[in-house]
Amino acid sequence: MKTKRKALLLTFCAVLLVVASVLGTIAYLTANDTVTNTFTVGRVAINLDEAKVTEDGKAVTPAERVKENRYKLLPGHTYTKDPTVTVLKGSESSYIKMTVTFNKANELDDIFAPDGAKLTSIFKDYDGDKWIAKGDTKDADANTRNYEFWYKEAVGAPTTDVKLDALFDSITVPSTINNDQLKTIAGMTITVNAYAIQADGFETAEKAWAAFLEGTTP
Repeated sequence: MKTKRKALLLTFCAVLLVVASVLGTIAYLTANDTVTNTFTVGRVAINLDEAKVTEDGKAVTPAERVKENRYKLLPGHTYTKDPTVTVLKGSESSYIKMTVTFNKANELDDIFAPDGAKLTSIFKDYDGDKWIAKGDTKDADANTRNYEFWYKEAVGAPTTDVKLDALFDSITVPSTINNDQLKTIAGMTITVNAYAIQADGFETAEKAWAAFLEGTTP
């Protein structure tokens, strides 16, 4: 009996040793893997230009796009001016807006009295379905009036450059302006600016541009 009992203990111990050995082997069969997340920086990129023209507002040949033109104002004359935004390849989806700022605001208000200078009437071929007029504001201290226009919808992330419709194609000086009035606006400038802000993170263009003005993030 003692012999059998001893044999059983040895067997049992042997089993324990085997199990321990197997478990030890399993413990050493380990592996690991790594996932590396690489972040690139998105961008919003646009270009603003207009057709190059002569002083009398005629487009030059061959056609050329520029950042600035000079005009000689004459009553009743129409001048080519087609400010155009291009959303550049690789840009993120974005909202676009443009502003048109006139200096000599007081002088223009006098010319267009009694209603003041609501100069959107001089923008020819302005498409209100594409560019939504958001009103105008006058800065009395700077003597400027600023008009704001928002593009009708967000522009999706383009795989090629996307040229938007021009804000307008030309401007016309009202024929009712006389020479004395023209002298008061000598040196008048029309400054067009374009802006883009990411669409991602904003439910509406209103919220995006509010954040833009406040300098906040979505």
